[in-house]
Amino acid sequence: MAKISAVFNKINALRERYYRAAAGKEALIALVSEAEVSEQVYNSNAIENSTLTLEETEKILLQIDLDRYISERELFEAKNLARVVSYIEKRAKEQELNSDTLLSLHKMLISNIQDDIAGRFRRGNEFVRVGSHIAPAPKEIESGLVKMFSQYHASAHENIVKRIAQLHLTFENLHPFNDGNGRIGRVINNYQLIREGFVPINIKFIDRTKYYDAFKEFDQGGMTTIMEEIVGKALTNSYHKRLAYLEGKKIITLVDFAKIQKISHSNLINKAHRQTIEAFLEKGVWKIGV
Repeated sequence: MAKISAVFNKINALRERYYRAAAGKEALIALVSEAEVSEQVYNSNAIENSTLTLEETEKILLQIDLDRYISERELFEAKNLARVVSYIEKRAKEQELNSDTLLSLHKMLISNIQDDIAGRFRRGNEFVRVGSHIAPAPKEIESGLVKMFSQYHASAHENIVKRIAQLHLTFENLHPFNDGNGRIGRVINNYQLIREGFVPINIKFIDRTKYYDAFKEFDQGGMTTIMEEIVGKALTNSYHKRLAYLEGKKIITLVDFAKIQKISHSNLINKAHRQTIEAFLEKGVWKIGV
């Protein structure tokens, strides 16, 4: 409990710093957000076993031809998710998240991939299993979502890390759609973060094993500890990145920073992973503002 409180206090301090640094810099904030779309898309799709690399994802979004054949599905998965990620930046500030919003986001995500299931919840005999977890029956989805949203709003007094972790795990446990639940779940994390005045997060593909462990922990005992750690670190990482740009720092790789400071690079990497230094991961490379 003390650990998550310390993380929350750190995030609040970073958030205050961000608001001070962001004043009058809307154009720069927009540029950072736009540049991050391909990373959001790559990581979220990679978690769902997409074969696209970050470079290929960037090329697709820039409408540049790839050097290899990729399926039409992977092409639309990248383009559709990019559209959703960009869409929520503005939409989250205007519209409260509810079942109708979920359906709209899902339709946007799955269109041209599986139009027969796009924009609708599971129904009839559409049961799904994820690993050893069998999701609730279709008839329980609507009431499950009502409970999920009620629980989220009722916990407004708790810290945002715990609330987002609980929301995400509850949504994935419910698995309301036939396909796209993971990507929509990660999108609604950011929908709520943006709506509550925080910056969006990017759950990285490299953290996939720990991410799956969080679902096991929740499925077996209803605990959210691992997911809270993932969300907390992702949020500090996101603030560190934005502050490096907004505060006008010189951004260098952690490798170069280690050489300048005459510090062990592996030691710095460990600190970066723990987010005890203001390092951030950008396009798979650890960087820091100096």
